[in-house]
Amino acid sequence: MKRTIEGSIAAVLGWLAFTTAGPAWAQVHYDPDTGSPWKERAEGGPDAEVPGWFYNLGVTGMRAELVADEPTALVVRHVFPGTIANGQVEVGDVIVGAGGKPFEVPHRNGYGEAVFGGHGPIMDFADALEACQGQKADGTLKLSVRRHGTVKELSLGIGKAYGSYAANFPANCPKSEKIRGELLELLARGQSPDGSFGDVLADMYAPLALLASGEPRFMPAVTRAIDRIAREAALNHADDALINWHFMSWAITASEYFLATGDQRILPTIQKLHDRIAASQYIDMSQINPLAKESHPDSYPKGPRDSHGGWGHNPGFEGYGPIAMITGQGALAYALMQRCGIEVDRPKHDAAYGFLDRGTGPNGYVWYGDSLGGGPDGWADMGRTGAAALANSLAPYPEPVYRRRALAHAQVMGRHPQSFPDTHGSPMMGMVYEALGVNLDPPSFRSVMDANRWWFTMAQCPDGTFYYQPNRDNAGYGDTNRVMATAVVALIYSIPRQSLTITGKPPAGPRGKRPQPAVERPSR
Repeated sequence: MKRTIEGSIAAVLGWLAFTTAGPAWAQVHYDPDTGSPWKERAEGGPDAEVPGWFYNLGVTGMRAELVADEPTALVVRHVFPGTIANGQVEVGDVIVGAGGKPFEVPHRNGYGEAVFGGHGPIMDFADALEACQGQKADGTLKLSVRRHGTVKELSLGIGKAYGSYAANFPANCPKSEKIRGELLELLARGQSPDGSFGDVLADMYAPLALLASGEPRFMPAVTRAIDRIAREAALNHADDALINWHFMSWAITASEYFLATGDQRILPTIQKLHDRIAASQYIDMSQINPLAKESHPDSYPKGPRDSHGGWGHNPGFEGYGPIAMITGQGALAYALMQRCGIEVDRPKHDAAYGFLDRGTGPNGYVWYGDSLGGGPDGWADMGRTGAAALANSLAPYPEPVYRRRALAHAQVMGRHPQSFPDTHGSPMMGMVYEALGVNLDPPSFRSVMDANRWWFTMAQCPDGTFYYQPNRDNAGYGDTNRVMATAVVALIYSIPRQSLTITGKPPAGPRGKRPQPAVERPSR
C-alpha cells in the first residue's frame, strides 16, 4: 500500500480539476463517445483485474456500468472470482430488477443539482441489498437478469453477517460498529513500516480513525503515523509542489494526536507547521508570484482585499490563488493548534474566516473562492462548506458570529444532501469534511446520512474494504482507491464516538484551560 511523496502529489493534482466555469463531470456522468469514466483503470491493488472504473454493487462481487440505452438497468462488467455472484452472474448480464421488483426509475446523467444522488437502478439495487440483510429477511438477494434476450431470476446468498443499518446509523448501529472495527484492523495491518498508509488522504484519515477508537492496540500505528509527520515536517519542502495540502493535513492530525494524548514531543512539530502555514497564507500583494500575472492574468488580485487571508496550493499567491477548500482547512488548523497551546495571530485567523465568509452565499453554501460564484440559493458540491462549518464551529473566540456561520453551513448541507459523494476536486476528502461539518446540527447530519445510505451499502466490497465509486473527478481512483475509501468510511463511522475534537470532544488537555467551541454539540 506504500505510495511515494511524488505519487501523493500526483493524487493531489486530481483535486484541482474543478472550476465553477468549464466542463463539469458528475458522480453519474458518463460520456458514451469517450468512454469516460468507464475506461479508467487501476494499475495495481485489488481492482487491477477490473477492466474499468465501474460501480461496485456492494458485497456481491459485481461491478456494473450505466449505459445510455439501458437507463433502467445495470450492465455487469466484472465479477470477482470467489464472490457471492461468481458462478451465477456473468459479464454482459443486464440486471433489470432486484428484490423482486423491476427497475423503473431511469438513472440520471450529467452534473448539477437536478441529477445529484444515486437515482434509479443504483438506488433500487442498494435498497434491495440492504433489505435482504434485515432482521426479518433471509439474507437472499433476488435478481432479475437479462441474458441473451431472456430474463432469468437469480438468488444470491448474501447472508446476514452484517445485518442492515440502524435508523440512526452510524450511531447506535451494530452494522456500523462491526464495519468500523473491521476497517480499523485492515488499516492497521496495511500500514507501511515508515508510518504511511499508502495514500495522501489515508495518511490523515486512517490515523485519526485509529486514534478515535481509543483502543491501545491501535496506538502503535497512530504513533508511527505521527512520527512520519514529524519527519516530513522537519524537511525543507521549498521546492515541493502543492505543499499547503500536506501542511494542513499534518497540522490537523498532529494537533488531534496531542489533544488526545498530551504527548509533549509533538509540540515542536505543531509549532513548525504553524509557522509554515502562517507564512504561506496570502495576506499582502507583495506575495503575488510575478508568473501568476502572466499565466492567470484574470485571476491574480487587483486589490489588497482580493483573496486576502486565503491559502492556495503553495505559499503566497501563485496560479489562480487561494481557494475555499484549503482555506477552510487552514482556519481549522489554526483553531486546533491554538487548543494545543500554540500562539495563533488572531488577525491572520480572522482573515481566513473573512475569506470563507466572502465566498459564502446567503444560504450558507461556500463557493469556490472568496467571491460568490452563483445565485443566493445555489449549491453543489459541499466539501468546502463542511470544512468551513468545522472551522467556524471550533473558532476559539467568543463572538457569536462563528456559531451563526457554522450552523448556516451545516443546515444548507442538510437541505441538499444529494451531492455528498460528489464533492469538489477530491470527493473522498469532501465526504469527510461534509460529514464532520454537518455533524454540528443533528437533524442535518441525519438528512445527509439517510440520503446517502445507498452509497455506504454499495461501496462495501466482499473483502471488507470500501471502494471509491465512479465520480466526476478522477481524484485518486487507481491503485490506492480502496485504502482511501476505507480510511474515509472508518473516520465517518467514528463520528458518533465524539472522541476527537473534530467530532465533538469537549476541549480539555494537559496544557491548561482550552477555549470553548463556538457550537455546542448535543450528546447523542
